[in-house]
Amino acid sequence: MSAQKIHHVVPDASPPPPSSLYSHAVEAAGWLYVTGQLPSDPDAPEADLPSGIEAQAELCFKNLSRILAHTGYVYDDTVFVRIYLSEFDRDFAAFNTVYARYFRQDGLRLPSRTTIGVAKLGRGALVEIDLVGYKNR
Repeated sequence: MSAQKIHHVVPDASPPPPSSLYSHAVEAAGWLYVTGQLPSDPDAPEADLPSGIEAQAELCFKNLSRILAHTGYVYDDTVFVRIYLSEFDRDFAAFNTVYARYFRQDGLRLPSRTTIGVAKLGRGALVEIDLVGYKNR
């Protein structure tokens, strides 16, 4: 018997580009898989991306926060985060200052994490973030 899957399209999160076909998140058997979020403003998705890693990271987390709220998950439910940085050496430390605002620093609740340096991201972004959450329902 397969687990029921719930596909979440979140009206107040940044919409998928017309050429992309995906749900913001898919939930199955207590697991939540959130699609990678670029730093596009969910209230003005066609606007230019802000400059600087801190501003772009905040917009990624704004999108993630809206998706989590819609699905009933919270950051403490996150078990894995994947971060893509187009300027890894330059932006890693500054990104972490923003990241630390969203995940507890007590050492017991931090999710697993992979940070990857990439050659290019969509829309010329400096960062993209996806995550996996779990709730024992």
